Amino acid sequence: MITLRLPRLLLPAFALLLLLWAGTATAQPQADAPAVATPAPRIGVVTMQPGEIFFERFGHDALVVEDRLSGHATSYNFGYFDPGESDFVGNFVRGEMMYYLVALPLEEDLSQYADAGRGASVQWLDLPDAQARMLADGLAVRARPENARYRYDYFTANCATLVRDTLDHAMGGGLKSQLAGRSRGNTYRSEAVRLASPAAWMWLGFDLGLGPNADQPLSRWEEAFVPMRLADSLREVHNSEGRPLVIAETEVLPQRLPAEPKEKVRRWWPWLLVGLVAAAALMLAGRRHPRLVAGLALPFWLLCAIAGGLLIYLWGFSAHHAAWANRNLFLLNPLALLLLPGGWVLLRGRTPPRWFRIALWLVAGVALLALPVHWLSLLPQFNMQWIVLLLPVHVALALTLGRHVLAAPKP
Repeated sequence: MITLRLPRLLLPAFALLLLLWAGTATAQPQADAPAVATPAPRIGVVTMQPGEIFFERFGHDALVVEDRLSGHATSYNFGYFDPGESDFVGNFVRGEMMYYLVALPLEEDLSQYADAGRGASVQWLDLPDAQARMLADGLAVRARPENARYRYDYFTANCATLVRDTLDHAMGGGLKSQLAGRSRGNTYRSEAVRLASPAAWMWLGFDLGLGPNADQPLSRWEEAFVPMRLADSLREVHNSEGRPLVIAETEVLPQRLPAEPKEKVRRWWPWLLVGLVAAAALMLAGRRHPRLVAGLALPFWLLCAIAGGLLIYLWGFSAHHAAWANRNLFLLNPLALLLLPGGWVLLRGRTPPRWFRIALWLVAGVALLALPVHWLSLLPQFNMQWIVLLLPVHVALALTLGRHVLAAPKP
């Protein structure tokens, strides 16, 4: 029998080698073991209620991606713009505004809404893991500075439609297929006027400035340009596996401001009543006080000319498609500028020239065309209220002030 003896000085080194070998033999099976899969993120849609500033009236929303391990939630918000960028006002008027997608912690994103008293709620979605990962990865890429900018449009490319489109893309078109074939009869005009109604100047601007393209019935898919409408629709759709898409809804901020305006039927007969009363008052006053009528007519004609010029600009020189072919041009006519010199002559107590009567009836005659165009058009515009309000005024001014024109001398 042979006995192997090691010098005492080598024993510690030999023991260390044995320990290293044992650690390697133990660790090897662990290295070969499969890694634990990272769970798919939780996806939500946060909807913010309307605020009091004009660009807050339509509400807001964003996509939320929550890491299930850390609980960290990121808000992907498509509603950022930079008022300090070059020619911001010009781009706004031309309909060429650029907005941004910004990724930030959900708590930070919600802080401004909490300070303003605007409520917010999160709808957590039941998306298959593959769709949730694809959505989260796509948002992370889209939020990079080189990809974040997009051309904004109030109705077709805003914070809500970008959330809708991003979610639909992750669902393989499943959201659009469930919403595009249904309608509640809402239009871009009805929704814009309803949500802007707390600010009179704002809803009047929408109602006067929108053309017939804004009066076509919207599908549930199209009306999702309003964040609250999108939230309503999400409650009714299903995911690709047939389960309800929304599995939980949580209020994260209470609404301390008035709730969004409710829908109501808009009737035109009160406008007709006001128009007839105004026309009758002008004709009565014109018999004895033509200067008073001229004094009232001058700002009216100036307003018509300015508003008509703006409508022409929106139609012919801007990207605001919803404002194109606006038939309120029959009533808000830039030709009213021709009436200002004659009205000024009347206001000074003098007799205007004969051409003033021709101009009066030219403006009134164009306004009269608004009725047959409204009745016969294949693409109707919801503007009867403006026709019955303004047409009687144009006719009354033509009848009243036309009598005071200098008659042509007899041969």
